[in-house]
Amino acid sequence: MTLRSLLLAALVCLGAAGARAQEAVTVIRAARVLDGTGRTIPDAIVVVRGSRITAVAPNAPIPSGARVYDLSSLTLLPGLIDAHDHVVWHFNPQGRYHAGNDGETEFEGALAIAGNANATLRAGITTAQSLGSREDKPLRAAIARGEIPGPRLLTSLVPLTERSSADSLRLLVRQRKQEGADVIKLFASKSIRDGGTQTMTDEQLAAACGEAKVQGLRSVVHAHSAESMRAAALAGCSQIEHGVFATPEVLKLLAERKVYFDPQVCLVFRNYLDNRAKYQGIGNYNDSGFASMERALPITAKAYRQAMATPGLDVVYGTDAVAGAHGRNVEELVCRVRDGGQKPMDAIVSATSLNARAMGMADSLGTVAVGKLADLIAVEGDPSRDIEALRRVVFVMKDGRVYRNDR
Repeated sequence: MTLRSLLLAALVCLGAAGARAQEAVTVIRAARVLDGTGRTIPDAIVVVRGSRITAVAPNAPIPSGARVYDLSSLTLLPGLIDAHDHVVWHFNPQGRYHAGNDGETEFEGALAIAGNANATLRAGITTAQSLGSREDKPLRAAIARGEIPGPRLLTSLVPLTERSSADSLRLLVRQRKQEGADVIKLFASKSIRDGGTQTMTDEQLAAACGEAKVQGLRSVVHAHSAESMRAAALAGCSQIEHGVFATPEVLKLLAERKVYFDPQVCLVFRNYLDNRAKYQGIGNYNDSGFASMERALPITAKAYRQAMATPGLDVVYGTDAVAGAHGRNVEELVCRVRDGGQKPMDAIVSATSLNARAMGMADSLGTVAVGKLADLIAVEGDPSRDIEALRRVVFVMKDGRVYRNDR
């Protein structure tokens, strides 16, 4: 049985896997629209024709025969964009992290992956960038065809590491493009559980990121140490992930080089710690590794505050959501505000219009505006004043199709 057919079976087993097709014209009334740029439109009406937004205004005319969703007590905003996700990571039927030959069948794995995609979409993440896995490709296709519910998926496919020479890395970049990768993912440092020191050489980074640019692809780099972050920035890489040990000097360099920065404040570390028994003893998920993640929590909050204080630095929103974190993605935004000191509206902008720009999708996503794709979510409360409101998603639309409506 192919992965496609397995995912189709997963759809059936999930039950509520996809909303019925929408009528040609849809109208949404909302108490307010946060448009993704920092602007608030009170008492707004949004008109959607097919998959595109055709009107956004307090007094927009309602077309005859339109399907109307009265969300007049809710806040409407663009679908959230997660710049760093691992949708296919999951726990096996024994409740352990699936990391190889553990007895899980392909069918069981497909069910779990489909469940992750559905949970992520229902939580308000309408676009996710997976960094990355071979299984992302058929998952991306199944979601795009509407066979299973999930966020619009971008993927790096299999990441690149220091085990290849500079010339081999150039070849692998071209190969990933041929395989259908949307972005190139590199590991320039060790895991935080292993200290985070630089692994790729400056030459390797320059080769991989340079070739990615030649091929018209972005390059996203796993880098914890200030040394590896600096090397990636000087190599012309597009975006740096994590940066637990970032310094003010290297953050200033990122701003000067126009490199996007995607740090994590809490979710990924707390998820590992909360699910310790499910990871313990697999690879570097050992006592030392968990102690490293525990120590990282106050360090990441401090690094985030430093990033926020760096003039001109674009800090995007990515969760690094792994097994156990899918559907909880907005907890990272809550931590960024509560522990990292970010303003709620700035956090929302980072997860919408800024991420769309960083991922090369600003022409179609990230804002509630005429001509944009109708990726819209509604929440109880006003997240521009209380970021916790993002936990209370009650309506999700992607491409003009409603996948959740709890009203």
